Amino acid sequence: MSLIRLFVVEDQPKILKNQLKLLEAAPELQIVGTALSGEEALEELEKMDEKPHVILCDLGLPRMSGIEVTEKVRATYPGVEILIFTVFEEEEKVIGAIKAGAAGYMLKGAEAHKIVEGIKDVHQGGSVIQPSLARRLLQHFNAPPEKEGLKPEVITPLTNREVECLQMIAKGLSNSEAAGVLGLSKATVRTHLEHIYQKLDVTNRVEAVTEGIRQGIIDL
Repeated sequence: MSLIRLFVVEDQPKILKNQLKLLEAAPELQIVGTALSGEEALEELEKMDEKPHVILCDLGLPRMSGIEVTEKVRATYPGVEILIFTVFEEEEKVIGAIKAGAAGYMLKGAEAHKIVEGIKDVHQGGSVIQPSLARRLLQHFNAPPEKEGLKPEVITPLTNREVECLQMIAKGLSNSEAAGVLGLSKATVRTHLEHIYQKLDVTNRVEAVTEGIRQGIIDL
């Protein structure tokens, strides 16, 4: 199995050192670079012949913010995924980062295996979101609100199993966790997600959950 090339952006040297200690212990990951600022990250990326698969980027960077880094990286290197590293108090900024193209976010203080799982999910084309943000994301993606008193019958293009998978993702479960709950393999969950993306005309899990809520296919 090929290693996931990871680049870490964190402005606090002590926190960066602790992050690297945890991440370097994961056999699936290869740390290919670090930066203490957004500006430094962009400079380092430009020099790299082989770009990282995933960038774990602190949201609260000085000067150039994590949102700006996300915008510039996604515009210049569309094949590189961004996973935001943040704290609870930055919810509005998290939404901004996701709108800028981040594949999701991890909370600082999360267990190491959760962070690694999130990096793997993002690398595999998934997204990492928390259910508390799903409804707010719905508003920010300009989905039309339901008219009061009217709730038309939902005609879903998804199979029952696909709806179950989407519901698990909306609750914040990773692919592995969803597979465990539903009694499926990770590969089967990934296949279901690919079908969901096609049927809902979306490209990632954030958009799939948002569209699922908008259409009334799932609820929180």
